[in-house]
Amino acid sequence: MAAVASQTLTGILLMVGFCIFAPAIDVFAKLAGQAGIPVFQISASRFALQALFLLPVAIHFDLLRWPNRAEAGLNLLRGSLILIATSFFFAALKHMPIADAISIFFIEPFILTLLGGLFLGEPVGWRRIIACMVGFGGALLIIQPQYETVGLAAAFPVGTAICFAFYLLLTRRMTQTAHPITIQIFTACAAFIVIAPILFIMRNSTLPELHLVIIDGYQLFLLIGVGIAATIAHMFLTFAFRNAAVSILAPLQYLEIVAATIFGLLIFGDFPNKITLLGISIIIGSGLFVLMRERRLELNGGAEQTPLQ
Repeated sequence: MAAVASQTLTGILLMVGFCIFAPAIDVFAKLAGQAGIPVFQISASRFALQALFLLPVAIHFDLLRWPNRAEAGLNLLRGSLILIATSFFFAALKHMPIADAISIFFIEPFILTLLGGLFLGEPVGWRRIIACMVGFGGALLIIQPQYETVGLAAAFPVGTAICFAFYLLLTRRMTQTAHPITIQIFTACAAFIVIAPILFIMRNSTLPELHLVIIDGYQLFLLIGVGIAATIAHMFLTFAFRNAAVSILAPLQYLEIVAATIFGLLIFGDFPNKITLLGISIIIGSGLFVLMRERRLELNGGAEQTPLQ
């Protein structure tokens, strides 16, 4: 039991690493968009570069193994889920303020926690649910949504939340039998295989998001930044879900908002107000609660683990 608790702590620390690096993806993607690169060209480049960066590592450590039919299907499904989630979120931003879209999206940790109990048989107790609720409250303070009436457009961020929750659920399942580096390579390849034909066919369409443009040196630098940030962040994420249950990691996702706020301050000069700082404090407190509880379970040899966790 002590070994399991120690493995869980490793997963928690890896999840914190993901939350730190993940906003860097958005920073480079935002700069790339401002530099004139269409959204889906950025996405396609991100997946292609992720596969290219990880392939030499997999070959060097002899980790590359061709997936069987079932594994190939799961990789294709996982790649499609992350593409659909991204597309839904972009659609949401066309119809509602970004704060409202993000606040609706962050029902995802609740969905993920429940899915972990339903499909993986992981314990989902009141403490973990409360940790999600507290983190969500802190997120709302940071995002400060306007609570405007958005109608059916609210379905887009809900769709994003559902797709990303299933994406993480598949991550947890697949990492129990395959190496995270191998999973990330084939998932990136699968996502690129899905999006590349669409971009080729629609490159001259009336939808500017699907256009292909010739890039210069600065734009290439930004796309490489997206690829590097995505590779590092999602390796942290994949290893995290290999080591810890989804119900433990779900509330920690709110730490990503804290990191995003810091990036916004350092790069775009968006200084947080007092309410934002209060939200950051609440989210950090929620994350520390999860960390300290799992640390206590480790010291006690896991003796406190019960169905009401």
